[in-house]
Amino acid sequence: MSSLLSASGIDFAYGNRPVLRQAGLELSSGQIVALLGPNGSGKTTLIRALLGHLRASGTIQWEGRDLRKWNRREFARQVTYLPQSPTFEPQDRVIDVLRLGRAPYWQIMGIESSHDGEVIDRIAALLGLNEILNRRMDQLSGGQRQRIFLGRCLVQEPVAMLLDEPSTFLDLKYQVELGQLLRRLTSESKLAVLMASHDLNFAASLADQIMLLKDGAVERTGSPGDVLQADVLANVYGVEMDRIDHQGKPFIVTRI
Repeated sequence: MSSLLSASGIDFAYGNRPVLRQAGLELSSGQIVALLGPNGSGKTTLIRALLGHLRASGTIQWEGRDLRKWNRREFARQVTYLPQSPTFEPQDRVIDVLRLGRAPYWQIMGIESSHDGEVIDRIAALLGLNEILNRRMDQLSGGQRQRIFLGRCLVQEPVAMLLDEPSTFLDLKYQVELGQLLRRLTSESKLAVLMASHDLNFAASLADQIMLLKDGAVERTGSPGDVLQADVLANVYGVEMDRIDHQGKPFIVTRI
């Protein structure tokens, strides 16, 4: 796997309140890395800093180039982002939302190419959206919208996707399908995925590496088996947990 993202010594504060403390990570092509930690641990802030949405101190390099030296249009062709709560216009059709993912490639005056249409058709078929392409966004369920927003990311043809709680609004069936899709994309297309999640078991079943955050600092990083230790998780989350290993993967159960 080739190195795609390298970040180290990341500090960030909202006013006088530190949110990230010397955080850092590596992300390679074909790899899924999951960010775990309780609310307020810095997961979303770290993702936004890695995208340049927040001006953090430290070193952030994409493909060996400092983040600040990337042209934003060029960067958008390489890296895509799915926030926790994507915005949309209620009257927009599904096809309109997908088309926005091609914006970094549009020619002057927003002229689309034939390739833009081909990419949209391919992603719509991949995500099973063909039958709802002309539906309005306000006529869809939260789970359907989440798949459409994921599709908007994929039509950018990125080399990396940064996802903030991507399983939000998805029922169990679509969570499984999302995991299978991400695994397929990383395996076949060498897409790199950085994913913030509250779901320990979803992350454990999917991620190659896990980074566990506590109060903005990296508590532990490594394979799911190394990181998801009951005593470590209890210290980070403040909840007693038990771990069950099944087919080489850890699963976490909280004590109630």
